[in-house]
Amino acid sequence: MPKSNIMDTYGRFDVIFKKGIGCKLYDDKGTEYMDFVSGVAVNCLGHSNPAIIEAITDQVQNEIQISNYYWNDKAVKLSNRLTDLSDHEAVFFCNSGTEAIEGGLKVARKYGKIKGGNKKNIIIYMDNSFHGRTMGALSVTGQKKYQEDFEPLIGGTTNAKFNDIEDIKSKINEDVCGIIIEPIQGEGGVVCADSAYLKGVKALCEKYDALLIFDEVQCGVGRTGSLFAYKKFDVIPDVICMAKGLGAGFPIGAVMTNKRASVLTHGDHGSTFGGNPLACAVGCAVLDELVDNKILDKVDDKSDYMVSKLKKLKEKYNIIEEIKGMGFLLGLKLSIDVSEFSKRCFEHKLLLITAGKDVIRILPPLNIEKEDIDKFIIKLEEVIKTF
Repeated sequence: MPKSNIMDTYGRFDVIFKKGIGCKLYDDKGTEYMDFVSGVAVNCLGHSNPAIIEAITDQVQNEIQISNYYWNDKAVKLSNRLTDLSDHEAVFFCNSGTEAIEGGLKVARKYGKIKGGNKKNIIIYMDNSFHGRTMGALSVTGQKKYQEDFEPLIGGTTNAKFNDIEDIKSKINEDVCGIIIEPIQGEGGVVCADSAYLKGVKALCEKYDALLIFDEVQCGVGRTGSLFAYKKFDVIPDVICMAKGLGAGFPIGAVMTNKRASVLTHGDHGSTFGGNPLACAVGCAVLDELVDNKILDKVDDKSDYMVSKLKKLKEKYNIIEEIKGMGFLLGLKLSIDVSEFSKRCFEHKLLLITAGKDVIRILPPLNIEKEDIDKFIIKLEEVIKTF
């Protein structure tokens, strides 16, 4: 690789990608790779999607960014679409998932102050969770390895066991202003919450007048087979934090609140680039493709098709212990070193990344065709045979 002055914060693979089409990436030598990372659940429409190219091309000729002292029609349109498609009434736009989490935490803190004064400020978060790397998001991330070099973290947080309603009951009280949960823990190993557990947490939030925050940054925007992950679990959160797939590769994030949680007012929060016309134009194009052009309608069927193929591999090779997740947020729990497995996938021109200590994540674009799923399974089996 050429010398770079980029900070050494990532363990990068030895490759420079120059072009992408659909679920394929091409390096600077023209070598083709199958991309089942999708920018870590970002490129929901694959690479070089015509609808995204058209939205960017059209919008960049008119407005790219204006101050939030003024309205822009694309932000208004995107906010209306998101609220029309959800059970929520207000949207704040930002630029990333971590920023969305920060906004959600601020909503909970202000709600607590309104309802219970300065004492009602505790936010409960889950073991094994991952919410981002800024100081606020890091303070509610339940993995010590991400936190320890940056302590002391922000106070007023309490850790609870994921999928354990009794533990939540032992931690919650009148001083809690919010509970933050990933419906599917992506970074933590593709671990799904139980619907009954989430319903129990929702009931506790209502009992103690706290907000339920869903982190749908990775599992939202169609990953589960529904536009919002909460609809798969039949639990309506007060706050949704989203990003990644909302821009299909272009940076955008959003915090959505229901009537109960819509407490922010002038001066409470802001973002210089949040809600810029270009990002929101892309977000509108993404929803047009997923919803109006019915890409979402096919995700469950194609996911079932992929899982059926993965089950055959599991029966054939004992290194696959479990198939996890739903929709196109899937994981393979392996009995071998998953970092080594990911490296061998790369050597076979297949891009997959790890999740937790023993899971490989599978994150194809949502519009992938079954023909490419078949090709993926062939490549995956080639890698498995090397073990």
